[in-house]
Amino acid sequence: MTVRATSLPGVLVFEPKIFLDGRGFFVETFSTREIQGQDVPAVFVQDNHSRSARGVLRGLHYQLNAPQGKLVHVARGSIFDVAVDIRIGSPNFGKWFGTELSDENLQSMWIPPGFAHGFCVTSELADVIYKCTDLYDAADDRGIAWNDERIGIAWPIDDPIVSKKDSVREPLSERRVDLPGYS
Repeated sequence: MTVRATSLPGVLVFEPKIFLDGRGFFVETFSTREIQGQDVPAVFVQDNHSRSARGVLRGLHYQLNAPQGKLVHVARGSIFDVAVDIRIGSPNFGKWFGTELSDENLQSMWIPPGFAHGFCVTSELADVIYKCTDLYDAADDRGIAWNDERIGIAWPIDDPIVSKKDSVREPLSERRVDLPGYS
């Protein structure tokens, strides 16, 4: 597995070895041996599976008191996956990184705690599976506007389908409370 650093320190892309033959393929999507020394925890406490149609945009989500690191992988279809540094005091505050994750490239992206996460579906259907470092807590659920102009994410879709909750999130510039700190 190749580990690729991104423009946001701490956010990583894992490019696995894919073994192809006439029967299909085999790939390790997660291995504690492969992530050693990458500042990614080897223990995850929750796996999530999300299925969405083309044009669905989920995010930008985070938890404040029980922040979740997420290791995101696509089992079917393709998405544009995004991490935004929302840690107050971070030299990269408000900056974002995005990449395509798909069932063809079989890459995974590590989003550390303290970052907001979101994705949009670019295929007809996408199954997104992600490992989390902490349990989901509905009372701790937070988010920022997916279309925050100051962040300026270059989403690859126009007029996305978003949840009611995500459609009324505040921009990061208006959210100075309920944000994680940088240490």
